[in-house]
Amino acid sequence: MSAPKLSRALFTDFKVFSGTANRCLTEEICRALDCPVGNAMIKRFADGETHLQIQENVRGADVFVVQPTSTPVDQHLMELLLMIDAFKRASAERITAVLPYYGYARQDRKDRPRMPISAKLVASLLERAGASRVLALDLHAAQIQGFFDIPVDHLFAAPVMVDYFSGRFSRGELIVVSPDAGGVERARSFAKRLNAPLAIIDKRRTEANVAEVMNIIGDVRGKHCLVVDDLVDTGGTLVKGVDALLEQGAKSVSGCATHAVLSGPAVERINGSALQELVVTNSIPHDGQAAQSSKIRTLSVGPLLARAIQSIHEGGSISTLFI
Repeated sequence: MSAPKLSRALFTDFKVFSGTANRCLTEEICRALDCPVGNAMIKRFADGETHLQIQENVRGADVFVVQPTSTPVDQHLMELLLMIDAFKRASAERITAVLPYYGYARQDRKDRPRMPISAKLVASLLERAGASRVLALDLHAAQIQGFFDIPVDHLFAAPVMVDYFSGRFSRGELIVVSPDAGGVERARSFAKRLNAPLAIIDKRRTEANVAEVMNIIGDVRGKHCLVVDDLVDTGGTLVKGVDALLEQGAKSVSGCATHAVLSGPAVERINGSALQELVVTNSIPHDGQAAQSSKIRTLSVGPLLARAIQSIHEGGSISTLFI
């Protein structure tokens, strides 16, 4: 006589764990989901090696690991890979890597000889470590989803941003600006939701982190400009764009970006510029200088990520979260 088949749910439980990159965001996500942050010990050996242990049972669980691969990028990426490997070896049923910020995303193509496609390498590493799926927020290029052979849910912070800017400007006063040709699709989505026209900054990049503004496509005279980008790194491109828009007769210039990388002199440049306001999210934790800046305002994507995690766990659609 054959043994009876055991009936069980697809997952016994879901658990949310945090790396060291942005524990505050993970705690906010867990408050929205009414669940505790998973118990994991993460330390470092004297030589800098990561030493970690998952300190609770995850067998058969639906595990979500929240870890933006922000500065220091390599350290946080390695930490994420080790956590995924630990969950796989602990028999977690499914492991979702939640990446509020996907490091190396800007290196998504081979545009010069003898260069790596780093975004693809990171995707391969996540898969090889044992990730079952990925939840990402505002990838630098949407086609990075194609680097994976596992499901990728690509969220946008635009609903959070649009909600903030809606009603802040009188009808006909606002124009949405793309900082380059590559960001036109993102800016067009904003413009459509805010019922505003679109302009484009035609820029030419001479080398990494250095851009030269060439021309403004569109009429910005007498308008309040909103420059929409996915990230702000050193702030040089944004500040040059602000100056170019004001030279063309713009009434004011504000900016918004999902990922506040804010490397090097970025905060100093923003504070010293004519930029009215820069609105960012907490996908990357800010240091004291950025947090104290009167020109930088931070919105939370915690509730957005929490709703996405709940939908993924329950097998529901997350398309309602898209702009």
